[in-house]
Amino acid sequence: MTAQPATDVILEIGRKRVFACAAAWPGWCRSGRSEELALEALAAYLPRYAPVARRAGLVLPAAAADAFAVTERLPGTAGYTDFGAPGEIAAGDYAPLADGEAIRIAALIEASWAAFGDIARAAPAQLRKGPRGGGRDTDQIIEHVIGAEASFARKIGLRHRRPAAGDEPAIAAMRAAIIGALGQQAPDEASPPPGGWPARYAARRIAWHALDHAWEIEDKSGA
Repeated sequence: MTAQPATDVILEIGRKRVFACAAAWPGWCRSGRSEELALEALAAYLPRYAPVARRAGLVLPAAAADAFAVTERLPGTAGYTDFGAPGEIAAGDYAPLADGEAIRIAALIEASWAAFGDIARAAPAQLRKGPRGGGRDTDQIIEHVIGAEASFARKIGLRHRRPAAGDEPAIAAMRAAIIGALGQQAPDEASPPPGGWPARYAARRIAWHALDHAWEIEDKSGA
């Protein structure tokens, strides 16, 4: 019986927080206060991420979290890593997309958006707050996610007006443009313009953001 190969992981290491992101699985990315805790969190979220992969028509083996291979360690920043977002581009992110890879990452991004939409629609309007009353309610999180995606679109060369949270045709048009832009990366265009994002990093960040807030809504929907 062939053993499951280790899952390649990128670590982004800040002073207070470490992100562990599965390199080949956009959206499967979690954080912790140390490398060990970040990898433990990544493994713990495999059962929540696997349905997203299935929705994309892919199979994420249950053994994918049995062993991780750290391919890159990136220095994080206070403004992104410690604040709570994976903000660093890995060297491997500049590799051009192989045949079929753009289709694969597009499917995972779209599955992440679909998961977010399903969870948000099923959630109560008001979410459980923290011990000091902090946190956003469902509509506020939806607005935040849509607004962030308009900002992400600019990072891949698009200029899309921010859709209103309830304007489904406009949201669909923006997301279709994002998918189209990510799929158009040519081999000689692996390096984006200054301040821009290569396709691999853009996929990782976009899918992570949608799923991170989907799971936030899910976790705060209970009593």
